[in-house]
Amino acid sequence: MSNYKETYASWLNSPALNEDERAELLSIAGDDAEIESRFFAPLEFGTAGLRGVMAVGLRRMNRFVVCHATQALAELIKAEGEAACAAGVVICYDCRHHSEEFARLVAGVMAGNGVRAKIFDAMRPTPELSFAIRHYGATAGVNVTSSHNPKEYNGYKVYWSDGAQLPPEHAATVAAQMEQIDVFTGIVKKDFDAALRDGDVSFIGAETDEAFLENVLGQAIDRDAVTRMADTLKIVYTPFHGAGRVLVPEALRRLGVKHLFPVPEQMIPDGDFPTVKSPNPEEPAGFALAIALAKQEDSDLIIGTDPDSDRIGTMVRGADGEYHSISGNQLGVLLLHYIIGARKRRGTMPKNPAAIKTIVTTEMARVVAEAGGVHMDQTFTGFKFMAEKVGEYERGGTYNYLMAYEESYGYMMGSYVRDKDAVTASMMVAEMAAHYFERGMTLLDALNSLFETYGYFAEHTLNLIMPGMDGLAKMQALMKDLRENPPAEISGEPVLRLRDYLTGQITANGAAVEQTEISGMDVLYFEMGDGASFIVRPSGTEPKIKVYILARGTDSVSCNANADRYVSFAQSLAE
Repeated sequence: MSNYKETYASWLNSPALNEDERAELLSIAGDDAEIESRFFAPLEFGTAGLRGVMAVGLRRMNRFVVCHATQALAELIKAEGEAACAAGVVICYDCRHHSEEFARLVAGVMAGNGVRAKIFDAMRPTPELSFAIRHYGATAGVNVTSSHNPKEYNGYKVYWSDGAQLPPEHAATVAAQMEQIDVFTGIVKKDFDAALRDGDVSFIGAETDEAFLENVLGQAIDRDAVTRMADTLKIVYTPFHGAGRVLVPEALRRLGVKHLFPVPEQMIPDGDFPTVKSPNPEEPAGFALAIALAKQEDSDLIIGTDPDSDRIGTMVRGADGEYHSISGNQLGVLLLHYIIGARKRRGTMPKNPAAIKTIVTTEMARVVAEAGGVHMDQTFTGFKFMAEKVGEYERGGTYNYLMAYEESYGYMMGSYVRDKDAVTASMMVAEMAAHYFERGMTLLDALNSLFETYGYFAEHTLNLIMPGMDGLAKMQALMKDLRENPPAEISGEPVLRLRDYLTGQITANGAAVEQTEISGMDVLYFEMGDGASFIVRPSGTEPKIKVYILARGTDSVSCNANADRYVSFAQSLAE
């Protein structure tokens, strides 16, 4: 790897830059730290693709980096043969600055390499891209999005022919290709408009929406419940300025929801996300406008989807009249319990039903599934792993999955997608709300009823941010130390067993006792004496260590206290 100053100079002197890009690089000429930050290494390409701040530089999201990754992906597709090139790629994008521009560049590079491309005529939800890949029999897909990250970011998600994110072996091939291809001179591309005229690129839109919505509505289990409550059920919806603004309301209306109140200010696509500090449905602060509208319209339920509409957050009015967040873990448990019950009531439960969760997702989901006679499997974090498990079920004819979910507000249902899907999830939340509304209950009431039935569970997720050039080294050092010198106790509670998911080894008192069902990922899972779980893993997309605390208790107060006691130790790991 070249010296970052040399790389900076090569970019600065490249004839490929336009005047604005060169001026941007000249503006940092005296800032050595900024130069190093932008040029010390490329953005890493992994199974989640690329993600970074938008700016000129090797380690930033810009047109050169997008074309570079696309050329490498095109090489992978070409190696699959002529049929793979003809099947081509589907391209999607969100509301962020430069997203449409980057998406058209992707199409142009694909066309230049003889790979046919279908591109959406406007921004669309991530799950619709996953659907479209399968629907059109495409070889791959690209979505230009940075999901729920701050406005300064953009990203490049890559999918394979099954509609799931790129398998590790293919991601490694693309990364290796990028090392061989010059970021400026190694790109073969065709002008987008010329490619469109020549038929190498084509637009898709309304017909794909209709096919997708038909599948989404096909997941509905008890539409009669919505019909019965349609005159009184009120739902507020916000897309946080993003891609859910058309299809989520349309799915809800087709389900039968009559009183839907979108937040007007947040229905406007805007990559600046002017009405929120962060367009993340996990953060209650972003729902301020939605709460005001819900109070005005006397609505019990608020649904919010992130900018690429793959994650969903909910808020529910409590007995105190205020609106409370339902966590990703809790909404997943509610949905799973509802789906099991509704399918049994309607006589549509498939044979050998199964549900899938990640190892960091609440164990309450397992309790609910098993009580309902549903098999539960768990995977590593990331929907590509859950998609693999669904594919395994289908190939082996073993189980019929009802739902897959992870704690970070992502839910997947149906065979037509292989990624988290906030369009389908929004529809199912509305149906579930109608079911409970008919019984005089909100989703908050329903959740409390589940706690009373299945026991009390509480979860905390902490993000230990480790930014900068030494952030990766800090993350690696922390995981190494915890692995080689595991604590015998955490917050005064003894560690009973340690699951090292990298090696697959389970140890107790330092001695190996058995193996984990899955292995190969850098995750440490501490089983605590009080029944809690303390889990540590590095993020695969951001410079942070994620800590998950999963606790149980005899009541709500004790359960939350059990979870809280581990927070200070988790925070100390970043010191």
